[in-house]
Formats: sequence, structure tokens, C-alpha cells
Amino acid sequence: MPIFQLYFMGGIYILLGIAHFTHTGFYKPMMPKFLPSHLFLIYLSGIAEILLGIGMLFPVSRNLALILTLLMLFLFLILHINMLFPGNHLGIPLWILWLRIPLQFLLMYWAYVNLI
Repeated sequence: MPIFQLYFMGGIYILLGIAHFTHTGFYKPMMPKFLPSHLFLIYLSGIAEILLGIGMLFPVSRNLALILTLLMLFLFLILHINMLFPGNHLGIPLWILWLRIPLQFLLMYWAYVNLI
């Protein structure tokens, strides 16, 4: 894959990770009620996204960052599936919530195809 894809992907994760700190209120309502310490988990996932995004930029850490990104995206499916249950939609149209599931798998595929 062209290197610019990896830089683009890394940049996206870095920006999204930063958003966990600058727009915490956006993420808070999305947290499943059964998970503890919502604020801690929001910050932790933000740190993970930033570190994984940076890791994608360097050949020495790229594969590990991509593998861990696959794992992170798989874990985030919990959040997306939880939002499909009645009472967890947060006013978001159901079709958008359903669209997020295949999008998550596309993001996983994008990380997978960039593995060396």
C-alpha cells in the first residue's frame, strides 16, 4: 500500500484521539452503562488512538500499531452494538447507527491490508 495511506490513517487516529480530550462531552453519552469509569475509559481510548496513530507513521512500530488498532476497533464494536438497543440511540437515527457497524469492519480491513 502507498505510504500516504498509512500517514493519512495515522493522522486520522491522532486527531480522533485528541478529540477524546477536547470533546469529552461528545463521547460520554456513548459509553455503555455497564462499563465503569467512563471518563477514564474515554481518556484511555484517546491515548490509545494517539499512540497507535503515531505508531503507524514509523516502519519499526507500524505492524504492532496496526494489529493493536484492529484489536481496538474490535473492542469498539461493543459501543456501536450497545447503541443499537432501544434507549441507547441518543437521538441518532437508527440507520446511521446500523451504518456504523459495516464502517467499523471497513476500518478494520483498512488496517489489515496495510500490515506488511
